[in-house]
Amino acid sequence: MIDLPLSAWFHANQIPLATKLMLLVSLWHSTIGILTMSAVLGLVLYRYGRTWWLLALALAVPGGMLLNVLVKNLVQRPRPHFADAVLTLPTYSFPSGHTAGAALFYGFLTALVFAHPGARRWRWAMAVAAVAMVLLVGLSRIYLGLHYFTDVAGAIVEAVLWLALCLAGVRALWRRRGGEAAHG
Repeated sequence: MIDLPLSAWFHANQIPLATKLMLLVSLWHSTIGILTMSAVLGLVLYRYGRTWWLLALALAVPGGMLLNVLVKNLVQRPRPHFADAVLTLPTYSFPSGHTAGAALFYGFLTALVFAHPGARRWRWAMAVAAVAMVLLVGLSRIYLGLHYFTDVAGAIVEAVLWLALCLAGVRALWRRRGGEAAHG
């Protein structure tokens, strides 16, 4: 299994500047960080009358983060343990909440950009940036010794499935009510 050797390698090869960067990435993508970015996006969606997208955002990001806590408490996987750890947390390890939050937020943002007819040239740039950010957040969690690789991978799978379910569910509901999902 890759979990223990990878975690041990990162722990043994930490560099002070990289550690500071990873702490910043991790802080920015904490629950408060993700919910703050989502709230700002929600205000923009509200301002432009994008009701469908606002509902999808409200269900996808906070709902996905709650799902993550539920799965974490069902699985109850202990976090990696290092005697000289940079950080320690009392909660469970699987799946990574920071990674799930990043995948939910950046995945939602990517779906929004792809659905906007005037954003054609930005679509793939957004997708690449979103993937890069999610991977960076996941890497930060492994680097800091707070999660295993499978915690990060599981969080991405969980978040993508939840996001897809929320987007499809809200779109179906909106269409049933006579709205147009892409413009609502």
